[in-house]
Amino acid sequence: MPKESDLTIDAQTIVNQILPHRLPAHESAEAFAPANIALCKYWGKRNEALKLPLTGSLSVSLGQLGTRMRISLDDRDRLSINGTPQLAESNAYKRLFAFLDLFRVSGTAFRVESHNSIPMAAGLASSASAFAATVNTLNQLYGWDLGDSQRSILSRLGSGSASRSICPGFVEWQAGERPDGMDSTAVALESVWPEFRVGILTLSAAEKPVGSSEGMQRTLETSMLFQSWPNQVAKDLPVIREAVLQKDFKSLGPAAEQNAMAMHATMIAAWPPIIYWQPESVATLRRVHGLRADGVEVFATMDAGPNVKLLFEAKTENDLRQAFPDLKVISPFAD
Repeated sequence: MPKESDLTIDAQTIVNQILPHRLPAHESAEAFAPANIALCKYWGKRNEALKLPLTGSLSVSLGQLGTRMRISLDDRDRLSINGTPQLAESNAYKRLFAFLDLFRVSGTAFRVESHNSIPMAAGLASSASAFAATVNTLNQLYGWDLGDSQRSILSRLGSGSASRSICPGFVEWQAGERPDGMDSTAVALESVWPEFRVGILTLSAAEKPVGSSEGMQRTLETSMLFQSWPNQVAKDLPVIREAVLQKDFKSLGPAAEQNAMAMHATMIAAWPPIIYWQPESVATLRRVHGLRADGVEVFATMDAGPNVKLLFEAKTENDLRQAFPDLKVISPFAD
């Protein structure tokens, strides 16, 4: 739980500490950030304002799937997503410009053009890539020349998982201990695994009824199972990290699937229960278990949403394409 000393530090204080200046160097800028899928999940905060996690987490980026953003100086704030203008009353508009308020000087307005190659608010880490892309673009617009660690911290202030979308490949978000969160940053792991695959089964692209932040807080406050979650991560994270470094799929797959199922168990035990799964989600998980029983090495993971991600290696790709014709296969380390 947060300490009293944590509560006196706000996001603006962190931004002011990191940024060298606040005057735009260009009229416009463009940058990209990938979506990421957590293999060891982030679920629960020790500080809501700074989005500091209770535990570490570890993810893999999704190559060219993510958010490409362009930010231009303008006479008023505007946002379009995939070419569609967003109303100022929309959640996406309010959330993005509340974040941009941390960085602007008086009189500055932004036109933001965001192009997402993944569904929004459906448990596929669209907010992670969006806020990481925002920081990457601001870094270009203002000419800050910030390093990965600094951009990771700034991205985290928009969305916790965005801290892991700054770097490609396998990334570990270290929980940190400092009240100001300056040691809570993502670090790229030195592991290139060309045979590693992520398969995305988009069972629903609809916006989920309970947002991740709301679901996380409800689980923390009301789920008796949540007290075991830090112990679950303490067990899983070193196993997954070592499996990634050694390219040991036989260790990674079971640990990642159990970690995801344990996270969802804490949600189901919350009150009111948070059940992101749909009938298709359960049917898909059962199909995965059946394929494993038949000797196909595949494991599943799920974030806060109904969609299922499959983890496997290149040697089983053909089997899985036959089993799941709608499977979108991502090769995170493709050239």
